[in-house]
Amino acid sequence: MKRLIAPLALCSLLSACGGDIDELRQWMDQQRKEAKPTVSPLVPPKKFLPQPYEAAAGVDPFSPQKLSVGIKQEAAQPNSLLTAEMSRRKEPLEAYPLDTMSMVGSLTRDNKRFALLRVDNLLYQVKAGDYLGQNFGRITKITETEISLREVVQDAAGEWIERISTLQLQEKGR
Repeated sequence: MKRLIAPLALCSLLSACGGDIDELRQWMDQQRKEAKPTVSPLVPPKKFLPQPYEAAAGVDPFSPQKLSVGIKQEAAQPNSLLTAEMSRRKEPLEAYPLDTMSMVGSLTRDNKRFALLRVDNLLYQVKAGDYLGQNFGRITKITETEISLREVVQDAAGEWIERISTLQLQEKGR
């Protein structure tokens, strides 16, 4: 008996809700008829008038010549960190940025520590005092797992400062 009462009660509840659906549909139809959307017309696009580029004959602010002039002027200052850097001969590894170099090993010979660097699939042996990187980097210390170097870079104010950087030993999977 209980099994029959539950489905009958459910059917009677559902049939009681059926009358409200027609009333709801009539109300929705009436609202659709009364609603008038207001759409503003599109503004036609403005005509494009190209302007000639007149600064092409001027000095390019990013030209290497302008940058080298600025570096030479800075190096001419007596207390500048660049004075010694500009007067010495460049080493081959100074042509590459640090992020293209990877330390792949180290070795000790005659109580001097050397590091092995991979650059462009070539192997280089470096020691403390050698220069590498494009920011006047000089190797200060070599351990089994890293190379420490001092770089000369410009800060936000345009002053030349020293910065310590390191190259970590790269594991075989990298």
